[in-house]
Amino acid sequence: MDGGGRRTRGWRPGAPGSRTSRLELYYDLVFVFAFLTVTSVTSSRPTASSLIGGLLVLALLWWCWTGFSQLGNAVRTDQGVLPVVGFLTLAATFLLALVMPGAFVDRPGGLNGPLFFAGCYFLVRALQLGVFGPVARGDPARLRRWALLAALPVISTGFLVVAALVPQRLAEGAAQGWIRLALWLAALLTEYVGGVTLGREYWVVVSAGHWAERHALIVLVALGESIIALGFGPKFVTELPLTWEVVIGAVLGIAVASALWWAYFDTLALAVEQALHRAREPVARARLARDAYTYLHLPMITGVILFALGLKDLLAEGADPETPSWGPPLGAYWVAVLWGGVALYLLALAACGLRALRVVRWPPVAGALLLAVLAPLGARLPELVALVALAVVCAATVVTQTVIDGDLRRHVRRVAEEEEHAAEIEHTRWRARHL
Repeated sequence: MDGGGRRTRGWRPGAPGSRTSRLELYYDLVFVFAFLTVTSVTSSRPTASSLIGGLLVLALLWWCWTGFSQLGNAVRTDQGVLPVVGFLTLAATFLLALVMPGAFVDRPGGLNGPLFFAGCYFLVRALQLGVFGPVARGDPARLRRWALLAALPVISTGFLVVAALVPQRLAEGAAQGWIRLALWLAALLTEYVGGVTLGREYWVVVSAGHWAERHALIVLVALGESIIALGFGPKFVTELPLTWEVVIGAVLGIAVASALWWAYFDTLALAVEQALHRAREPVARARLARDAYTYLHLPMITGVILFALGLKDLLAEGADPETPSWGPPLGAYWVAVLWGGVALYLLALAACGLRALRVVRWPPVAGALLLAVLAPLGARLPELVALVALAVVCAATVVTQTVIDGDLRRHVRRVAEEEEHAAEIEHTRWRARHL
């Protein structure tokens, strides 16, 4: 396949300048529902095992998403037969999210939830890897590597099937649940460790711009989930009154979400993308893409989803006349979820900057450490007061980082603006000649 986009047996290869297709944006809409389902299911049972289960599901969903992103980087997903593959993947991913409430334990009536989840997961991964096989057909070494990669979803799905059938025969109660979680963890490690080990010499980042854009968009999807969670707590929209506590809580929630947006998009996202463009050597570029995006964006997404989980019922409780003014004490579990999610996000930002830019961005590290130190106090604070404290820490973190970035921020944003302007000029010239 050449890089110019020549059609080959029903598909067209990606090109260095390709960007996100509308089909990929359509696929991301499923993840709005998927993230919402993760927060809803986990909030219904606020226990450690439920939280771990939700995080395992989120990690498997992430692997499904990043597989489709790799596919969109290698070939044009909106050309040839690929839209059909995309629609099938979309349907399978939606069913995966739909069955999520029964992913661990089969509920009476209807289909077997855990087995159906395992089947949908295998279908998503098989559809993705099924395209890479024909793409690698002209290279025997890559084809052999692909055959090994294709075995990973078979093994991981096997662990999910065993988790669906075996634990109830070995133990009762909590022990059964922990055995099931261990089998899910084995499935997860199979995909992640095997994918890195086998994919090291297989995968090539064709378009750095596409890869960076895809991950920036999924961060936006996660941040959107936090706003949805803020506004759709139980009975909040339909039954509970609007109070000053609700107004203050809503503004504070948006403030924290906006601070998280600024911490990523103002400078870091642009700087990491430019670093990926500068990595011309294929292996070095693939490793940077894997480390800074595939791996370090997962804790970012996880942190935002945990933040959304902590927000989910906060406004509803603030509006409920039966709760104390400013809400009940946040508690140890929810301070770990709400504050811990933001701390995890900030640490992931710092790690991403360290990996891509080779500099320690200390304000997010300091912000995360401050939240950890203040967590025992935060657990005793009323919910809305704890949200005030979180908003103050987030605002101080992004303001400090923006000031410290200084020359780097101006340089990175100038380069991004010049690139955008050059692309606009080239597009205008092309349209003048051909349209």
